[in-house]
Amino acid sequence: MGSPSNTTDNGHRGRVLLTGANGFTGKYVRAELEAAGYSVCGALVGAARGPHETTLDITSLDDCRRVLDKVRPDYLVHLAAISFVAHADADAFYRVNVIGTMNLLQAIGDTGAPVKRVLVASSANVYGNATAGVIAESQPPQPVNHYAASKLAMEHLVRTWSDRLPIVISRPFNYTGVGQQPNFLVPKIVSHFVSRASVIELGNLDVERDFSDVRMVAHAYHGLLENDCAGETVNVCSGRPYSLRSIIDLMQDIAGYEIEVRVNPAFVRQSEVKTLVGSPDKLRAIVSDLNPVPLQETLRWMYQAGVGS
Repeated sequence: MGSPSNTTDNGHRGRVLLTGANGFTGKYVRAELEAAGYSVCGALVGAARGPHETTLDITSLDDCRRVLDKVRPDYLVHLAAISFVAHADADAFYRVNVIGTMNLLQAIGDTGAPVKRVLVASSANVYGNATAGVIAESQPPQPVNHYAASKLAMEHLVRTWSDRLPIVISRPFNYTGVGQQPNFLVPKIVSHFVSRASVIELGNLDVERDFSDVRMVAHAYHGLLENDCAGETVNVCSGRPYSLRSIIDLMQDIAGYEIEVRVNPAFVRQSEVKTLVGSPDKLRAIVSDLNPVPLQETLRWMYQAGVGS
C-alpha cells in the first residue's frame, strides 16, 4: 500500500470520519484504519458512547454540518446506508442512501472541512441482471430493485461533486464474515450448521454470487483512501462466483454432516439477480497488496465463531 498521504504531529496518518461505524462493515473498517495509524471518529445513529464517536443523522443537512465542523476530518468513509435489499420501506432507501449522501457532501463544502479523500460505498447491485459474465466497471448499470436504484441515483449525484471533492466510489459485491446479521444469506446458512439443524429453507439454489471476506473489503477501503484514485468507480470483489449449492457443500464439509435443503417459493424474489460476479482487475491495480481470503476459510471462521459473535 502507498505511503501515508499525511502525517500529523502526534504520528497519526489523519482523522477519518466513518459513517455507519457500528455496522457490520464499519467495525472492520475502523479496526483496519486504526491499526494503520489513523484516528477514527465513528458516526452513529444512536447515542455516542465515547470520545471517538458522534451522533449523526445524515438525513439532516444541519446535523451533517454540525458534525463536519466539529470533527474536521482529513478523510470521509461513508458506509451508512439501508443495505438490506428486501427492506420494507422503499422511501427510506432514497431518503438515506441518496439525500443522506448529498447532505454529507454539501456539509463538507459548507464547512470547508479539509478532506483529502471521500470514499462513498455504493453497491454491485447497480449492475442488475448483467449478462456480461465477469462485470467490469464499464458495464452499463441496470438496477432491478429500490436498493440498487437508490445507489445508482446516489452515484450520479455524487459525481456532480467530483470537480470539487476527491471522491472515489466503491461498488462492493457480496461479502460476509463474523458479525453479519442473520437476515443475510451466508450467516443464515452458517447458523443452521452451528445449531446442527436438520433442514434449511432457501430460495433459488442456482443463484451465483461473488463473495469476499469482510476483512479483505476493509483492507481494500484502506487502500482506496491512500492511493491515487480520486474520480474513480471501483469494484470490490473476488472475481469468483459461488452458487448457494456450493456454499451448502462447503459448509457440509466444515460441519461434518449433511443438511436437508428445501426450496421455499416465498424466498424466491421476482427481481432476483441471477449471477453477479465482478472483475477485480481495477481494484488490484490500485491496491497492490490485496490478499483475498478463500470462501472456505471465511465460512470456517464464521462457523468456529458461532456466526454472530
